[in-house]
Amino acid sequence: MNLVTPDIGLLVWMTISFVIVLILLKKFAWKPILDALKEREESISDALNKAEEARQKMAELKSSNEDLLKQTREERDILLKEARETKDAIVAEAKNKAKEEADKVLKSARETINNEKLAAITELKNQVATLSIEIAEKILKEELSSEEKQKALINNLLDDVNLN
Repeated sequence: MNLVTPDIGLLVWMTISFVIVLILLKKFAWKPILDALKEREESISDALNKAEEARQKMAELKSSNEDLLKQTREERDILLKEARETKDAIVAEAKNKAKEEADKVLKSARETINNEKLAAITELKNQVATLSIEIAEKILKEELSSEEKQKALINNLLDDVNLN
């Protein structure tokens, strides 16, 4: 046997065997393997497309969420401003009403004090008048208790009248 030169018969049989195996593989195994690879390639491509779509949707949602958040903050600021303005208006109105009420009470108190003062002055005048009349009455009774005193009083009054 010669190691360097192979036997041609063996080489032909090996080639025939290889071609038969290749034909069998092509007929039975090659198409399913290629179909499986193609299907796998398509599923990977679909998954990548879906991932890209999901990424785009996430970017859109993020942008939408940021816009919504910004709008919500603006609305909150507007509501807070309106609430502050309403509070200030209510406080100012309450202060005005309290001032008006205090002015009414003060005016009423002044009028009451003035009326009571006038009533007290009138009462005091009445009491002074009553006391004066009572004192004059007592003095006159004392002075006019006797007939001589009465005549002297009349003569004094006549003298005063004649002189004037």
